[in-house]
Amino acid sequence: MMAYIVRRLLYALPILIGVNLLTFVLFFVVNTPDDMARMQLGVKRVTAEAVESWKRERGYDKPLLYNADASGMDRATDTIFFQKSIKLFSFDFGASDSGRDIGYDISQRMWPSLAIALPVLGVGLLVNISFALFIVFFRATYIDFGSVVLCVGLMSISGLFYIIGGQYLLSKLLHLAPISGYDTGLSAWKFLVLPVIVGVVSGIGAGTRWYRTLFLEEISADYVRTARAKGLGERRVLFVHVLNNALIPILTGVVVILPLLFMGSLITESFFGIPGLGSYTIDAISSQDFAIVRAMVFLGSVLYILGLLLTDLSYTLVDPRVRLS
Repeated sequence: MMAYIVRRLLYALPILIGVNLLTFVLFFVVNTPDDMARMQLGVKRVTAEAVESWKRERGYDKPLLYNADASGMDRATDTIFFQKSIKLFSFDFGASDSGRDIGYDISQRMWPSLAIALPVLGVGLLVNISFALFIVFFRATYIDFGSVVLCVGLMSISGLFYIIGGQYLLSKLLHLAPISGYDTGLSAWKFLVLPVIVGVVSGIGAGTRWYRTLFLEEISADYVRTARAKGLGERRVLFVHVLNNALIPILTGVVVILPLLFMGSLITESFFGIPGLGSYTIDAISSQDFAIVRAMVFLGSVLYILGLLLTDLSYTLVDPRVRLS
């Protein structure tokens, strides 16, 4: 298994380099370092000296990918791409274009993101699986048909509708939770209730349909017919045998997104004013802060690869028949 882990980590290295390079190229196709300097300086008519000074202070005065004036390896290393990207692999994110410490911002903003993401994942998983088992228990009935129609309807509604509708109903009309904002410590819970409710409700349609499909595939398997032939009740067959054997695909969907919970939700955090990593990324895109965007894209790639690795490793815990080589 150790050889498998090492091999997967080695495979991840060129992927991370490619993602970093692609992000770099796409960003500088839109904005040159001169454009970034003028935007950060915040004036329309800025002097050339001020632009060069800004670029020099932040390391943007070098060539982008290839330094023709240098010799040897310096042609590749004495560039913006190399000097801005190589530190990312040691998780040294450096400073943003506005001068803030990106690593410190991430360490502070990750907690609000997790405070929303973890309850949404846990409660959503419980609700979706329970609802899916309920539908499968009444399969091929009007309850099954009506539930599927309801799920499709919930899936067809934009996530913005749930956010705006939740703010209007629960905050403006019923005054059960603040519309937006955030607080530190235990006082933060009242600002998290509405985003968590919205996150769970918006995911019921897609989540329930997916789990329903998994359970319907399992319920037609041979072991289910054998269990029924032995006289086991339908509830025990469904809630014990079927649920247990559906753990592998369920685990796949859960484990792969666990690292990504760290990144937060772009839309939810922005609308509810949560100072998490999602809103941090949106603000960086709006202000064209390439340093933050590059750091968040790299971090997201690392976490996604880690999620895929954890998914493969978790197979052996759920199903002993699976062996990694």
